[in-house]
Amino acid sequence: MQEYNINVSEVEELQMIKDTTQLDQMFSRAKSTVAQGGIVILLRKNNDGTTYKFDELTTEPDLESYKESVFKYL
Repeated sequence: MQEYNINVSEVEELQMIKDTTQLDQMFSRAKSTVAQGGIVILLRKNNDGTTYKFDELTTEPDLESYKESVFKYL
C-alpha cells in the first residue's frame, strides 16, 4: 500500500510564511495517494530528530477536512 507522509511541523512553517503554492503541491500529492487507495500519514518531528505518527487519512473527505483546517487562517 502506498503511503504519503505529511510532516505537520513543515505545514505549520508553510502556514507562517503563507506559502500556498507548496501547500497546494503537498495536498495534491496526498490526494493522488488517497485516490489510488493509499494512506496519508500525519507525523510530527520532535526537537531531538525523532518522528511520531499521530493520525492517518484514508479518504478524500478526511483529507479535504484537514486541508480546509490548514488553509483556514491563510
